[in-house]
Amino acid sequence: MRTRILSIFGTRPEAIKMAPLVKQLERDPDIDSVVCVTGQHQQMLDQVLGLFGIEPHHNLALMTGNQTLNELAARIIAALDDVLAAVKPDRVLVHGDTTTASASALAAFHRRIPVGHVEAGLRTGNLMQPWPEEMNRRVVDVMSDLMFAPTASSKANLAREALHGRIVVTGNTVIDALNLTTARIDGDLALRAQLDARLPHLDDALPLLLVTGHRRESFGEGFANICAALAELAATDAAQIVYPVHLNPNVRGPVKHSLRDARNVHLIEPLDYLGFVRLMQRASIILTDSGGVQEEAPALGKPVLVMRDVTERPEAVAAGTVRLVGTQRAAIVQAVTALLADAHERSAFARRINPYGDGHASARIVAALTGRPFDEFASDDGAENIGVQHAAPARAVH
Repeated sequence: MRTRILSIFGTRPEAIKMAPLVKQLERDPDIDSVVCVTGQHQQMLDQVLGLFGIEPHHNLALMTGNQTLNELAARIIAALDDVLAAVKPDRVLVHGDTTTASASALAAFHRRIPVGHVEAGLRTGNLMQPWPEEMNRRVVDVMSDLMFAPTASSKANLAREALHGRIVVTGNTVIDALNLTTARIDGDLALRAQLDARLPHLDDALPLLLVTGHRRESFGEGFANICAALAELAATDAAQIVYPVHLNPNVRGPVKHSLRDARNVHLIEPLDYLGFVRLMQRASIILTDSGGVQEEAPALGKPVLVMRDVTERPEAVAAGTVRLVGTQRAAIVQAVTALLADAHERSAFARRINPYGDGHASARIVAALTGRPFDEFASDDGAENIGVQHAAPARAVH
């Protein structure tokens, strides 16, 4: 008898990381795979679904303007209850640390349906950073009986909490997605040229600083500091800055206001995943507050400066492929300037280890779901010695 698996996700980052797993589930003869999307940021979600050829069986279409997290969580639980009743899954899979993940896990738990948590065990130890993601991820782990930890350090976090579920180290599915996407770009010269043509004003002779930023805890003063740092960096003419600006008005407002007239700064609309991966390939340095980019960029050999004070992904910091710089203007300017001035150090990032996966995380997860033998991912991240990573204090830039 086939096992019915219901995969639930709602945002673009979730879709990217769940897409290779969904495809692996679809190919397995022992699994009946059902996909439900909650439909936040539907346009960006559709881009990922189209790229990976996924047709959701259920779309809750829950996106409304300016809804609060409580409103979203309540609507997910109510709408998903009908889907759970109709599908009758043997297991629900959720991903990561979103409101979709925590609300979906709770809805399944209330119906006594086993929950599998993809990307389990990441921790900062601070419920307010990242907010509300740290709480979401902890809550999902408590309700899960199968926890798919991407690294050994994530597994160690879960073991210390003495949760009841089985913990499996799989690697991160985002590396599966990235490998599939880079292979497509690298194997198709016409596609690569088409992607590059989207940004015709970029100068290949000038270092490219790719920026992404959207974290809630940086709204207000944090984004003001980030924008001031970018304006200062742009004025030096040492690099060209490309910033795909998030759709959230708390991001777009200050970014557009502060940087729309800055020279060497290209403010562009959010890219689809194919276009964003190509832009990461072209970047000299990546400045971000994104969790996913902290995992993807090391796999591409790119230096990453993270605009957060703590990270739940300490493995790349320990490996030297990621550095925390926080959201203070001086610290951001200092870190970017130092890397721009040292081409040897930038190139050294390509030779450091990526601790997040080998492209086979999805296969390991499906093996665990079906009871087949497999070898866990050996991340070699020194799990016992990795603690929470904090940004260094800002120093003045003169």
